[in-house]
Amino acid sequence: MRFTYDVSVRWSDMDAYGHVNNARFLTLYEEARVAMFFVGAKAHGLGTFEEGIVIARHEIDYLRPVDFGDPVRIEMWVSELRAAAFTVSYELFDDGVLASRAKSVCVPYNLVQGHPRRLSEAERAFLKPYTEVS
Repeated sequence: MRFTYDVSVRWSDMDAYGHVNNARFLTLYEEARVAMFFVGAKAHGLGTFEEGIVIARHEIDYLRPVDFGDPVRIEMWVSELRAAAFTVSYELFDDGVLASRAKSVCVPYNLVQGHPRRLSEAERAFLKPYTEVS
């Protein structure tokens, strides 16, 4: 199963060439990730992701330019699930055409005590349906 989220492209996302700036793709992916782990998880009664997740790594492939206009669709799934980290994979579609692929390694983090932590059983149960081999 994939989590799907539509993200608006803002005028400020554009670069001098009239396309979404490469760095702004991270912002678009972040908006989708926040929707999944804060809004989506909370709708399932899970609020612990809000207590801390840090990003250990981002990887992005740019397949085609994205222009200002309609929102882009981001599809997300969990491509790797470990005890104390998980990898979120993304595909970004512009007008139904694949424009970018990305991955983020996410680490649950105890912000109060300042250290990484293991995923709880409730968090693993939330992520499990989104686990997909690509």
